[in-house]
Amino acid sequence: MQYRRRIKQTTSLEERLAEQAQRLRQAAKSLPPGIEREQAIRKARQAETGAHISEWLTSPGLAPPK
Repeated sequence: MQYRRRIKQTTSLEERLAEQAQRLRQAAKSLPPGIEREQAIRKARQAETGAHISEWLTSPGLAPPK
């Protein structure tokens, strides 16, 4: 039987997505204008959007009805 590897995350999802977006933006700055640069910028934007959505979903303002 195969067991699934469990990994305990030390940073939150929002922090990891923000770091990934920052790395992608830095990489995009070093690339010449073109498809690869646009893809890096798009992925950075997606990571930032994912972090914002995750923060929004876990905010206390979205408590279930009582």
